[in-house]
Amino acid sequence: MLQTNLKHILSAKDHAETLKENDNVMVCCGRMGPMCIPVYAVMQELQAKYPHVAFRDMEFDSPDAAVIRNLPECREFRGLPFTVYYRNGKVVRATSSIQDKGEVSAILDAEFAATGAAL
Repeated sequence: MLQTNLKHILSAKDHAETLKENDNVMVCCGRMGPMCIPVYAVMQELQAKYPHVAFRDMEFDSPDAAVIRNLPECREFRGLPFTVYYRNGKVVRATSSIQDKGEVSAILDAEFAATGAAL
C-alpha cells in the first residue's frame, strides 16, 4: 500500500466501485518515488478545492493496477506515475510523469468544471 493520505484503490474491484460511486475521479497510479510523491502531495492539497472529485492512489506494481496500466490512453506512457481522470466511468484525460499543482488544476478545471468546481 502506498504511504499517502489519499484513499487507496487496492484492487480492480475497488477501482470499479470507485468509478461507479463517483462521477469525477482522479487516480494516480505509481510508487513512492521522486516523480510520484509530488503528484500525491498536489492531490492531497487540492482535495478541499475540488470536493466533487474523488482523489485516489493505486500501487503501480500491484497486479490489479493492470486496470490502469493497460488502458489504451496509457499505452505509450514511459514514466511514472500514470494519472487518469475519469468522468462518469470513462477516461477523459491521462497523463504520465511528474505534474505540478498548476498542471493538475488546469486538467481538473477543464474536465470537471461543468460539475461545479469551487474555483
